[in-house]
Amino acid sequence: IIVKEVRQVTGFDRVMLYKFDEDGHGEVIAEEKLESLEPYLGLHYPESDIPKVARKLFSSNWIRLIPDAYGKSAELFPAYNPISERPLDLTHSILRSASPCHIEYLHNMGVGASLTISLIKDNKLWGLIACHHQTQKFVSYELRKACEFLGRVIFSEISSREETEDYDYRMKLTYIQSILIDYMSQDENFMDGLVKHEPNLLDLTTAQGAAICFGDNCKVVGETPTEEELSFLIQWLKKNITREVFYTDSLPRIYSDAEKFKDVASGLLAIAVSERNYVLWFRPEVIQTVNWGGNPGQAFETKHSEGRVRLSPRKSFELWKQTVRLKSLPWKQVEIKAALELRKVLINLILRQADELAELAQDLERSNAELKKFAYVASHDLQEPLNQVANYVQLLEMRYEKQLDEDAKDFITFAVEGVSLMQTLIDDVLAYSKVDLKGIEFELIEVETALDQALGNLRGRIGDSGAIITQDDLPTVMADSTQLMQLFQNLVGNAIKFRSQQPPKIHIGAKRLEDAWLFSVQDNGIGIDPQFADRIFVIFQRLHTRDEYHGTGMGLAICKKIVECHRGRIWVESELGQGATFYFTIPVGRREYERRNGRKAQNHLLSGGQSS
Repeated sequence: IIVKEVRQVTGFDRVMLYKFDEDGHGEVIAEEKLESLEPYLGLHYPESDIPKVARKLFSSNWIRLIPDAYGKSAELFPAYNPISERPLDLTHSILRSASPCHIEYLHNMGVGASLTISLIKDNKLWGLIACHHQTQKFVSYELRKACEFLGRVIFSEISSREETEDYDYRMKLTYIQSILIDYMSQDENFMDGLVKHEPNLLDLTTAQGAAICFGDNCKVVGETPTEEELSFLIQWLKKNITREVFYTDSLPRIYSDAEKFKDVASGLLAIAVSERNYVLWFRPEVIQTVNWGGNPGQAFETKHSEGRVRLSPRKSFELWKQTVRLKSLPWKQVEIKAALELRKVLINLILRQADELAELAQDLERSNAELKKFAYVASHDLQEPLNQVANYVQLLEMRYEKQLDEDAKDFITFAVEGVSLMQTLIDDVLAYSKVDLKGIEFELIEVETALDQALGNLRGRIGDSGAIITQDDLPTVMADSTQLMQLFQNLVGNAIKFRSQQPPKIHIGAKRLEDAWLFSVQDNGIGIDPQFADRIFVIFQRLHTRDEYHGTGMGLAICKKIVECHRGRIWVESELGQGATFYFTIPVGRREYERRNGRKAQNHLLSGGQSS
């Protein structure tokens, strides 16, 4: 309607409605013309046809007239203002001369006169009403103002329709968001609330795939890259994207690895909830055929004249087809805003959970303090009666030795051994209760020093068993030296205790991972059935009777607690009769030390037991 009305009022040979995209390229979306003229409807034109400087001028002037593309411009006198000594600024002059390059462009299109009406939306150049005439054409001031008014009125109707469509879509997304918030509040894990119901995270942006990655945990819905590809993509986002939201409809063009999964993720919309937590939406590649008015790769050419180089616009405007790959459907602004709204909701949810966890951590800290106090008092209070039992039983044996038969003497021996075992259990419980995050004094230590101290404490058992102990070059780590020594002492001591018929051969290894050191203690002992690989780290859990191997079942539980307080993990790999290898990790980095050493135990709960 708009082009038809303008052509009817002005009498131009051709009137086009021209819309800009985000890249500055343009497309003719409506056209009214003489039947004899070649159609431009549906053709795209490169950004260089109306460059940024020209678009800025169109934003300043609502209407621009060139009545005669072949006419000569008139000079201004004087050329420079005598007061300011600067040329006159003609930016807002409707009748100013056009640039020689633009005049040449009109000549190449066979245009003798042009009238351009700017269409502005939200203070941004939305598009143009471009009027072309094959010969010169003068338009009166009254008619120009009528065209400008007509353009504004009709374009306001177009804008209203677009805004109505956006409003309806925005209301739909707002409704979906409210449902997702309900799901998140109802589910035990808010991530499940986003992916396990209908509607879900996909509906918030009309995506074909989505992923919620919090720490090392990722939940996906729809078509997404693989877990490994997601991990590498998030690493790239961390290093290259600093904005709260990032979106592109051509991910492979800026992240080359994405070409491998272009069928599911040529388009990406990502929000950063925190440094390690992201929500991602994906759209697949959509192969498109774009009709250009001439080859966009040859939008201009250079001419050499009298030793000078001059840019000259292209001469050909024939249909040129381009197949566009590695692109998805574009993300709409309303979808991007919906993603940002979800980000706010997630941050508020996490902060609220952090407050709840902080309260829980304080309760746990009080409870742990009371339990530790109880363990300490109980152990000391229990020691005295146990000592009395042992002393009086031994005194009984000494005084009445001649009156006791062999069975009575055995019973006394059993009682004394039981008291000794009970005292050992109490000591181990007390040692276990003392291992916590608050008691750790982190410092930069050489692991070899801690190992040497442990081996020194085990010197007698090493000599008696004939154990052969070897080691790799060991690093320097941020840890508590006393607890690290105790960790090695327990693991090497177990390797000696649970030896086979052969002399123990024990190797301590160290390997650098991306963000931690991996240590191993390998032996050639009796081995462990894999089904008990987790059970052995539980307090008081034993796989053998005390008649076979002495001990309380506390050693590996203490090892596990030490490693976890260092933000690492511990596990075993073994087969019966084939020895065992115990692995544990210690995170690296100054930031890790500062984070741990500057916070109390409840922060471990807030971080979910993960290192950053």
